[in-house]
Amino acid sequence: MTHSLSTSPSVRSYAPVLTREGINGGDAEVVDANVDVVNTMYAELLDVEEIAPNALRSYYVDFYLTQSLGGGFAQYVFTTPERDDVDPYVREGLKGMGATAHLDLFNRTVAAFNALSEEEADAYLDGDAGLEGGDAAGTADVSPALQLLEELDGEFEPLLETEDIVRLNAEWLRTQPDLLVLDDEELDRHIAERVSRVPNLAERQAEAAEEERMNVPEFELIIRELCDLAGHTLVKITMGDPNYNHDGGQSLAWHFTTDQGEFLMVEENDEAFMIHPVTKEIVAAVEFEEADSGTLG
Repeated sequence: MTHSLSTSPSVRSYAPVLTREGINGGDAEVVDANVDVVNTMYAELLDVEEIAPNALRSYYVDFYLTQSLGGGFAQYVFTTPERDDVDPYVREGLKGMGATAHLDLFNRTVAAFNALSEEEADAYLDGDAGLEGGDAAGTADVSPALQLLEELDGEFEPLLETEDIVRLNAEWLRTQPDLLVLDDEELDRHIAERVSRVPNLAERQAEAAEEERMNVPEFELIIRELCDLAGHTLVKITMGDPNYNHDGGQSLAWHFTTDQGEFLMVEENDEAFMIHPVTKEIVAAVEFEEADSGTLG
């Protein structure tokens, strides 16, 4: 299950929500249903203060479980840029659902990781902590601090056999005293109602749009600019062809479709061209402000 990471202090309590289909499923389905609801709320730009605290605790416990099973505590650290915010949710969630042994292991592992030197932490996160013949400092033996973390990582999966986090998480969700169980349409209306109460929604939408724009690959930004210049609407970028023959030379061409057909984009020096793939007609061109800068002008 995919999780989004978006955290800030919680200041108001909301009821946790599950779908009817989700709550009637098995333990994993119950936990996944909560993850889906929280992800939907994040996608609709609700912040943590507008999401039920126990829903978030369940969500981040499942995130911790997923990362730990995928690559140990190192993967949890690597995929959690704001651990000062996320760790408390994990601790409170494990405590709330009665996973006391996992809570103890989590606390011991956090303490062991925090005690690492910078070099040891880099080695652990890079997966070099257990290499034979050397540790991060290049000595013959792995440091005791790294050995301890490897031992703690080794405790995690066996502990699941006696303290099943998924089962405890699901039981905890099912028994929330203020739990709302809604069908899909009711859930959509419920989230829409929460969104309608956001006082700075327009500001959040603008920030989200800017963040999305900053994360768009450079080639897509160029294609969108070319489409705007040509008066086309981009439909889909289909593929990149590194062997396209452009002006007698080999170039990388990006194939895409618009509301007016199929086209391709080729960069040459400080320009990019939108070209018809059959007639080779240049439909639009855009110059960069500086050669190879990637800044459109």
